[in-house]
Amino acid sequence: MNPTIALLTAHRSIRKFTDQPIDPDLFEQLVLAGQAAASSSFMQAATIVRVTDPVKRAELAHLANDQPYVAAAAEFLVICADLHRAVQCCEQQGETARPDYTEQMIIATVDAALMAQNIVVAAESAGLGICYIGALRNKPDAVAALLDLPDHAYAVFGLCLGWPDQYPEVKPRLPVDLVLHENSYRPDLDSTALAAYDAQIKDYYATRTNNQKSQTWSAQMAGLLSREARPHMLGFLRERGLMQK
Repeated sequence: MNPTIALLTAHRSIRKFTDQPIDPDLFEQLVLAGQAAASSSFMQAATIVRVTDPVKRAELAHLANDQPYVAAAAEFLVICADLHRAVQCCEQQGETARPDYTEQMIIATVDAALMAQNIVVAAESAGLGICYIGALRNKPDAVAALLDLPDHAYAVFGLCLGWPDQYPEVKPRLPVDLVLHENSYRPDLDSTALAAYDAQIKDYYATRTNNQKSQTWSAQMAGLLSREARPHMLGFLRERGLMQK
């Protein structure tokens, strides 16, 4: 296994950081690495809002279910899907922009995710720890107002960056056979492989250093998919001029 693959497969979320800052040159390199990610049609439809104001940090931590590491990490970035910049370019060229199509929002959201993951890999290669914060979407309108986000842009998630002050165990992923299909999708789930993975996850939760619990992956999915999942997001996105068609 080469060092890059070893780094990727050793990923874990860090939720406790030291108070050591990130060197400005390293931070700029992380941003440049993020910008180097693939972008559909070269739209580059992602924007980073670096939040350095401690008051705004504290408010974002509160909006994200009071997760303290949002305020404590050396850096907190809000990764935005952003069609506003492209709309402005379109208008400058004398054309009428059509950012209201669902496909355009998909492109922007994928761009944001790819940019963030490039930043994450670059950060982890330098010894930094990261934690994605999807809970910003609990209150997307408040986040947008706090960060002055324009129409046709929204916060996809937050990203904590900092020097780790903990080293949690790596969470086991699904077996490759359940994820990798060849030529055609296999609709019937391999119950034997799933049962083995459920047992592995239950053991992981029972023996990990922090936040021990007793639950299988299947039980987690049943709980997750059997309840509403941020039903406000569709209305919010449409209010911002996205996903109209």
